[in-house]
Amino acid sequence: MGNKRISKDIIDKLYSLLSPCRVCPRECGVDRLNGETGSCNTGLELVVSSFHQHFGEEPPLVGQHGSGTIFFTRCNLHCVFCQNYQISQLGMGQKTTVEECTQMMLRLQELGCHNINFVTPTPWVPQIIKALDQAQEQGLKVPIIYNCGGYESVETLRLLDGIIDIYMPDIKYAHDAYAEEYSNVENYWRVVTNALKEMHCQVGDLRVENGIAKKGLLIRHLVLPDNIAGSKRCFEYIRKELSPRTVVNVMAQYYPTYNAQKYPRINRRITPREYQEALRELEELDLDEGFRQTMDTIVRRIVPEWTDDLKDA
Repeated sequence: MGNKRISKDIIDKLYSLLSPCRVCPRECGVDRLNGETGSCNTGLELVVSSFHQHFGEEPPLVGQHGSGTIFFTRCNLHCVFCQNYQISQLGMGQKTTVEECTQMMLRLQELGCHNINFVTPTPWVPQIIKALDQAQEQGLKVPIIYNCGGYESVETLRLLDGIIDIYMPDIKYAHDAYAEEYSNVENYWRVVTNALKEMHCQVGDLRVENGIAKKGLLIRHLVLPDNIAGSKRCFEYIRKELSPRTVVNVMAQYYPTYNAQKYPRINRRITPREYQEALRELEELDLDEGFRQTMDTIVRRIVPEWTDDLKDA
């Protein structure tokens, strides 16, 4: 895992991003140190939805004993189709002190989890890193995963250099217009590509030892109806600007939920043909083979009715 000791100076710099708030690229400018809330509806006190051994993540993260996930409430993206909208948009969760968050990490390590997986950490980076520092002082040794939506501030990410072992961002859209319509963010492509480049510079390609991911970048890409995600452009950027060995999980589990029914183009599931087309585009660009070998198994578990359709797509 990252062996950079988390200094008081790093924690202080992260907390300074809370007032005026510029933790993420939205740069709301509210005073979160005094409880004001901005676009993501987060103040100073952590809110956690749940923490547990998670066996539904990518195989290199799960291993035998699971990924130690902590699900943080709220998100700096406002996706109209979010499958976890109760947590990310409606704020379901419990107020949690930094010390309690520290104990969650240590408990997950005691359970044998192969890593600590921060899910939607973006609004909470200063508080999380403070808790992580305390956990490492008390014996936390497993790799740290930053599992995010990809709309990240490079200023914030640079303060995490040497602290995060595995970055697991999404790349959701290739075109700003769709990002604005479906996730209510501006300048998405510029922001996400700069963030991915910074992440890759810090941790490099994913490295796996004995089937378990130890360090590196793993990118998720959710296929959307009618190619709204712009899969080919996303893959081209990854190969050209990051690395042809980048591990990309092309995800098939989109379904219309939350407010998706208000948007006709995304008010349906994707088809097997749409998913297979995205995989073909990945293969044509000769991106990483390692994770793609597990995709069929994962897809058939998530969308079992596709078992026959995938053969014909």
